[in-house]
Amino acid sequence: MNLDAQHPLATGLTADSRLIRAYQGTRPDKTPVWFMRQAGRSLPEYRSLRVGTRMLDACLEPEMASEITLQPVRRHNVDAGILFSDIVIPLKLVGVDVEIVAGMGPVLGKAVRNAKDVEELTALDPAVLDTTLAPIRAAVARTVAELGATPLIGFAGAPFTLAAYLVEGGPSKDHIHARTLMHADPDAWAALMAWTAEVTGRFLRAQVLAGASAAQLFDSWAGALSLDDYTRYVAPASTAAIAHVRDLTYDESLAGPSAAGAASVRRNVPVVHFGVGTGELLREMHAVGADVVGVDYRVPLDEANRRLGGLVPVQGNIDPALLAAPWPVLEAHVLDVLERGRTAPAHVLNLGHGVPPMTDPNVLTRLVSFVHEVTAVTADAGDQSPPAAS
Repeated sequence: MNLDAQHPLATGLTADSRLIRAYQGTRPDKTPVWFMRQAGRSLPEYRSLRVGTRMLDACLEPEMASEITLQPVRRHNVDAGILFSDIVIPLKLVGVDVEIVAGMGPVLGKAVRNAKDVEELTALDPAVLDTTLAPIRAAVARTVAELGATPLIGFAGAPFTLAAYLVEGGPSKDHIHARTLMHADPDAWAALMAWTAEVTGRFLRAQVLAGASAAQLFDSWAGALSLDDYTRYVAPASTAAIAHVRDLTYDESLAGPSAAGAASVRRNVPVVHFGVGTGELLREMHAVGADVVGVDYRVPLDEANRRLGGLVPVQGNIDPALLAAPWPVLEAHVLDVLERGRTAPAHVLNLGHGVPPMTDPNVLTRLVSFVHEVTAVTADAGDQSPPAAS
């Protein structure tokens, strides 16, 4: 399905941005930079704006969500915005009792522990999201209008991460209840995963159709799984979730000698897949339908590139802990990450997880400027144009 003619990718507004080119496998003039959890967290202007407003309420107020999304783009000059939202938003909007508890994270009113619980949960129809996601679509549209040529990234939680929250009833260190249900009742588990894939896939698709130029699927808890469990019990649902945006395409006009007589080429909306502690799962995480694989701070990018066969653009992977280190220490680390990232077809610099709340915003601003400066000198001008969508 082609995107609307006014979509930023379809108009060409964001199609030639550093981020989109890197996601397509081409190295742009400078290495693009953005930070996971850049919207909010460490910014004083975010904390001031959020006073008196609960997290999920802020996500569902389009004007506030848009402003929070734009704040780090203005301050840091990052190469992309990422929508201020939360992975449990579609759960809330489909009718699940869930809230964000300060100092804990998402907490469910009822844990889903057996087949009966799963049957009760999956009776909630994901189709209601066609209506209830209206505030998200409004926030995206408002943000895209302000961002101009800077792309917006839409995101959603992977089916396993949502299922883990649902089964555990909240955050967990080992996700033992989720992993137990997976093996004790495979049919109930499959039904749960199919439902979470539908819910989160619709959430992701709504953001892209509303104007997001890329999509990222977060599997925060997949690192708790063995390779076999991930492949058998999780990957099919992640494939189903990504399928909600995999068919979204746009026609990019071509010009110059490289066009070879073609007026345009069909491209897909880039999809990034990121997980925490998933170094042993990288190849499988790519195989579910992602164009780009995000890598956490535990695996060096050159090793991640080797595991991915040298064919996949990578994103990452500064250790967030080093943001508070002396600048010479952080600078050396960033240069090492950039050098290792050059082994891959393309690289988007990011953290190996999210921005810690206590981070000095001036460090992030300085980091973006440094990366743009140093990679402008070392960028490889001989890279080829990105491949067309298959």
